[in-house]
Amino acid sequence: MTSKLNLDRAARTILAGGIVAYPTEAVYGLGCLPELGDAVLRLLAIKQRSWRKGLLLIGADLKQLERFVELPPEPRRSEILATWPGPTTWVLASRPGVPSWITGGRDSVAVRLTSHPLARALCVRTGQALVSTSANVSERPPLKDALRLRRQLGPLLDGVLVGELGGLSKPTTIRDARTGEVLRGG
Repeated sequence: MTSKLNLDRAARTILAGGIVAYPTEAVYGLGCLPELGDAVLRLLAIKQRSWRKGLLLIGADLKQLERFVELPPEPRRSEILATWPGPTTWVLASRPGVPSWITGGRDSVAVRLTSHPLARALCVRTGQALVSTSANVSERPPLKDALRLRRQLGPLLDGVLVGELGGLSKPTTIRDARTGEVLRGG
């Protein structure tokens, strides 16, 4: 069974190319550095998920996300910033050079400035945006309990940062920044 990590060890594990589970606003997430192809491909294998679906990124501040995406002009820009930090994920235009395993081959990336204290602290400690995809095998319900997570996925991970979930009953809302359309939740 994989080890429980404290925040510093979780950040060091991610920086070394590892995959860590951590609490988010509604469910446990799986995270790694988005630009480390080996880590991302391993994460996708754990989830049994196609790279073509793309991946969501979380950050602690705008600077971490702006490496990957471009914010749209007003008035949409203000609408997006008014929801952050918080449980709204926005699909934004990707910057040139963002790896296809993040975009899924599209010209956009789903991103969120997280308000979850531990997820945010993990981004601060690593100094980078992180992949944040639900901790589960694709097509199965996302895991909300650390013990169940460790039993089901623990041997495949490099650690689990245990903590309280953020209290949302469903995963975060996802909106398209180009149209304002709600793609999930809402």
